[in-house]
Amino acid sequence: MTRLPDFRLETYFSRWEFTARHHLTASDVQTMTLSELLALAEDKDRDAFENLSLGYTETFGDPALREVIAQGYEHADADDVICFAGAEEALYLAMNVLLDAGDHAVVVTPNYQAAETVPLALCEVTGVALDPDRDWALDLDMVAAAIRPNTRVVSVNFPNNPTGKVIDTADFTALAALCDERGIYLFSDEVYRGLERDPARTLPQAAELSERALSLNVTSKSLGLPGLRIGWITCRDRTLRSRLERAKHYTTICNSAPSEVLARIALKARKTILARNWALITANLPAFEAFFAEFADDFEWQAPDGGCVAYPRYLGADGVAEFCTRLVEEAGVLLLPASIYRSELTATPADRFRIGIGRRNPEAGLAAFAEWMRARR
Repeated sequence: MTRLPDFRLETYFSRWEFTARHHLTASDVQTMTLSELLALAEDKDRDAFENLSLGYTETFGDPALREVIAQGYEHADADDVICFAGAEEALYLAMNVLLDAGDHAVVVTPNYQAAETVPLALCEVTGVALDPDRDWALDLDMVAAAIRPNTRVVSVNFPNNPTGKVIDTADFTALAALCDERGIYLFSDEVYRGLERDPARTLPQAAELSERALSLNVTSKSLGLPGLRIGWITCRDRTLRSRLERAKHYTTICNSAPSEVLARIALKARKTILARNWALITANLPAFEAFFAEFADDFEWQAPDGGCVAYPRYLGADGVAEFCTRLVEEAGVLLLPASIYRSELTATPADRFRIGIGRRNPEAGLAAFAEWMRARR
């Protein structure tokens, strides 16, 4: 196995996620119960779940699930889809298949840590930072300048975790064209797609724009069903898809049969679930706006363009790491400090923290947060 550094986010969560009273930094939308999900099922799918044989499944994924996933694309079919145990396995195997020693990758920062640590364990990597002073803009000229003759992959994530940034469609399309012109694979993490505040800003899926592009998605984030552990990559390069399947033989081999049926049910009901989750975020935003308005001298707040996490700035002299530690220890409110998102590739802001806006009834956590803030004055 490739030697990798500790996963800072998971290490932090191991300490606090299930002991903090108020998990105010969740990266997923409020989940649902099994009975709630089954209530959305067609009769044949509910019957399939209840009478499921608990044997092995296909390495590529359940054919019926892959068909439903493919229906979310205009230019891809079921044979262009391969399923994984969540998005992390998909990312890990894709980078190991695409990159070798002597290759080069370009990764946009800030990011989910594995997006840079996995490539860094395999080859040379150049980072291109979103610009916090320009609304987290992505400079395509910087991406082009970072590309080398041996660049094999450009890796991006929009809506971005942790900033919530969604770039313009024209820029995303130009990025895909740039990668095509240079013979580079565009790896696009799209796990928050469908939760844009303005649906008109929803980006095309990368796999629609190029046969060399890989679109990563999962049931965990926008659909709010992380317990299913079902992710997938859609890519129209059938040779690459076959290489991904062979790589999966060394990890999970195949997915959980019950999870694949439940994922099929969720994806058939995706419009209903996404509408529910978008409405929840929209209803939550005023509470966050009110909190940050009260403490405008302590924070700079900006609602995300998409997804269910935001990345406010902390203005206190004590620094965001100490601030977050004291907050969880003294008030039981969990946030993620910017140190979790530091990069080995670029400078990244050290005064930010991630806050989640997609869980039901955030008012209790915000009230505890506000009470603690007032006591510090």
